[in-house]
Amino acid sequence: MIVAITNQKGGVGKTTTAVNLAAGLAQKGLKTLLVDIDPQANSTMSNTDLRQVDDNMFDVLTGRVPLEDIIVPGKQENLWLAPSRIAMAKLEVSMVGELDGPYRLKDHLDTLGDEYQAIVIDTPPTLGLTTVNALVAATHVIIPIQASYFALEGTDDLLDTIDKIKARPNTELRVLGVLITMFDRRTILARQVSEEIHGVFGDLVFDTYVTKSVRLEESPAHQCSIFEHAPSSSGAYEYSRLCEEVLERVGN
Repeated sequence: MIVAITNQKGGVGKTTTAVNLAAGLAQKGLKTLLVDIDPQANSTMSNTDLRQVDDNMFDVLTGRVPLEDIIVPGKQENLWLAPSRIAMAKLEVSMVGELDGPYRLKDHLDTLGDEYQAIVIDTPPTLGLTTVNALVAATHVIIPIQASYFALEGTDDLLDTIDKIKARPNTELRVLGVLITMFDRRTILARQVSEEIHGVFGDLVFDTYVTKSVRLEESPAHQCSIFEHAPSSSGAYEYSRLCEEVLERVGN
């Protein structure tokens, strides 16, 4: 199971989902690798001290070091991290015109064999070559969508990109589900947006909603997942439920 967490819009809970899905799967006993290919490196900062990160995914994807050499333990049992740094922002330029450009991440993940039971990829908020690498390497995609006015803006472009990837480089790619994030049940707008998202995606929408939560917003500042920061919070419960849904859908 290789799950890319993807949305070209920023601020939709993509990294929060990547960090907590990986942590939740690890908590459920799966040996899990979190791969951070976002230049902002927020998934990395949630799992390790960025000052101690030297070689990272930029070095891997430019052929300087093997993937296995940069993997470090995450902050809990069964969790490992392939870290990112701001240097990842230079990756797209280095891959332009390269025939193997879209396949680099897949090629490196293939070298790991069956070492990990689950791999979660945190992608940048763009539809460039870096995100394409994640979609080519993944078996599944999760699309987080914020319950806000412009929620569905740009999703046509994302779905078109996924369809193009499925047509040739990765015919096995499957949209595992759409995750509604930052949901506020008290507002009419959030409920209307939820209905609109269900109208577009139907059964692809996860039953689990991630509601607005102070604890979820705090956890990155404490450099840990919601399960470590506030294990009794609504956010921990929701991401635990999401993990169960993910495992059920992957098994079907």
